[in-house]
Amino acid sequence: MKEIKIFAPATVANLSCGFDVLGCCLDIIGDQMILRKNNQRKLRILRITGQELALEAKNNVATVAIIAMLEALDSTQGFDIEIDKKIKAGSGIGSSAASSSGAVYAVNKLLGDPFTLKELIPFAMEGERLASGNAHADNVAPALMGGFSLVKSYHPLEVLALPSPPELRLVILHPLIELRTKDSRAVIKQQVQLKDAIAQWGNLAAFVSGLYTNDYKLIGRSLQDKIIEPVRSILIPYFEELKTIALENGALGFGISGSGPSVFAMCKGDTIAASVKEAMHLFYKEKGIDFDLHQSKINTQGIKIL
Repeated sequence: MKEIKIFAPATVANLSCGFDVLGCCLDIIGDQMILRKNNQRKLRILRITGQELALEAKNNVATVAIIAMLEALDSTQGFDIEIDKKIKAGSGIGSSAASSSGAVYAVNKLLGDPFTLKELIPFAMEGERLASGNAHADNVAPALMGGFSLVKSYHPLEVLALPSPPELRLVILHPLIELRTKDSRAVIKQQVQLKDAIAQWGNLAAFVSGLYTNDYKLIGRSLQDKIIEPVRSILIPYFEELKTIALENGALGFGISGSGPSVFAMCKGDTIAASVKEAMHLFYKEKGIDFDLHQSKINTQGIKIL
């Protein structure tokens, strides 16, 4: 194989109760990437459409991730890369993760699968380090593995795949403002009260239990954030109003997608998800704010070859 075209999906990280350790993969939103081998022993980004991003290898998350992977293989193979960005930068649904995880997935395929999907995660994390200053795995892991992922530990890195209840749906609203991950992380308090930490631990454990038992009500009750949401939500226009609207229309829970400004409503079934989506659409349209709105199943496959 000398050339490959892939779909690199968007992701939702944190999911209220799992800051930096929990994420899931979306089905309908994602980038397309073409990678092909070259004989120049160079990484060359030939074009990027949809977003204005760096073409230099050292400044783009896709090539930074590939560099880490090739160093591990002691390989000098060159690649040409074309990226069609459908996920807006700074949207909070894993734009940088899609590029970095998609790049290492594609290179791995072109080199004959020297690594497993889990083994690709640390390389993709280097792209996240460039994007946000922090090598987190809660977006790249579900992008590569599909479904829900839990980062059990970072040192050493241990990532667990979690089940995806079949009726779970996500409604994603992205206010068309850019909120950089670095800036969003800057508002987070470095110390938390013990009672809040205990509540967060309980919610995360209950959420995981709900995934394993298909207990949708338990999943909904677990989507609580006592630590991050109170400080980040003030950066998102009409966050509290959107949350109320989503819950009143039957959503299981509501929260910030990654670092924002996108928000998510988790729902059971297409009918409730459609109702939540319509209500959120009408509210934001009345406010005169430009936005994107998506309804998605959980993508249990992750990155796909096209």
